[in-house]
Amino acid sequence: MDARARHLGFESVRVTRPDAVPELVRRLPAWLADGHHGEMAWMQDRADQRADPLTLWPEVRSVVMLGMNYGPETDPLTLLGQRDRGAIAAYAQRRDYHEVLKGKLKELGGYLSAKGDVRVKVFVDTAPVMEKPLAAAAGLGWQGKHTVLVSRELGNWLLLGAIFTSADLAPDAPELDHCGSCRRCLDICPTDAFPAPYRLDARRCISYLTIEHEGTIPLEFRAAIGNRIFGCDDCLAVCPWNKFAVVAGEGRLAARADLAAPPLADLARLDDAAFRRHFAGTPIKRTGRDRFLRNVLIGIGNSGEPALAAEAERCLSDPAPLVRAMAVWALGQLIEATALWTLFSAHALGETDASVRAEWRAALDQAGYQTV
Repeated sequence: MDARARHLGFESVRVTRPDAVPELVRRLPAWLADGHHGEMAWMQDRADQRADPLTLWPEVRSVVMLGMNYGPETDPLTLLGQRDRGAIAAYAQRRDYHEVLKGKLKELGGYLSAKGDVRVKVFVDTAPVMEKPLAAAAGLGWQGKHTVLVSRELGNWLLLGAIFTSADLAPDAPELDHCGSCRRCLDICPTDAFPAPYRLDARRCISYLTIEHEGTIPLEFRAAIGNRIFGCDDCLAVCPWNKFAVVAGEGRLAARADLAAPPLADLARLDDAAFRRHFAGTPIKRTGRDRFLRNVLIGIGNSGEPALAAEAERCLSDPAPLVRAMAVWALGQLIEATALWTLFSAHALGETDASVRAEWRAALDQAGYQTV
């Protein structure tokens, strides 16, 4: 099986038992009870199956965990200095990994099934499966203090897939935790999303805020987001185990050059049809145009580039209230108070959406105008 998996492009393959992480039955409900999942209701739905693979599929006897490397070609942190450009998480600069891994897992599952009376189910982040704890139990790596899986051979740039099988396979030993006293991943987080090592509050995480969160992003996080328009790689990029990382070898996961550092001005002009065309086949498309432009406008507001104010001003007439609201905020960061008042008089007097009106009120209050 190892040779077959590596032939399919997986760098790591290990086996664990479905009951190898019994503490999930305690840890997951505690995390959910603290509300750290935010708006991700799917984390709470079927939580019993998420915490116990045997509840998800009683026939499972072994769990084959696989890792595929998606190491970036350059340090993602360098993008943060290009304030007129958008920083997109490394995994999203390429074809949607769900599509790539799912086909390979099905092929490997078919290979296992052909060995005898064996049943399999394959999962790629699309079912109530806790891939990271299972991968750690299987020995692919360990969950670092940032909660992401870390491999001694490949750093923390790994995409995970799982094959549940009725076959009784010999399990591999779990990997030890090699984080030691290092806390680089915790200290670099721009929004303090880690209340403690090995614990993530998704409500403060830039990846969650720019991808999963549906409404306006809370004001307290907008400046910290900077030009990160889809996800965040900060805690991954500083991990010292990345000294062993290599660039992604799977051709279908090659990064798209046009997504490495796209100009914010170009992205702000995307209507829904153009957005769908431009991001077809990538994870970005699933978030939708309105949320994506929300992120782009936050990037524009943080750019410090007055020339980009024209792009934000054009978005004041956007059909989506979410986009209009963030256009107001961006303009409040980039233009003088009198110019902001002029735009308010031209665009906001007939505004019906409460969230947009609230952004106008906040922007004008900041500019010294006390009435809206």
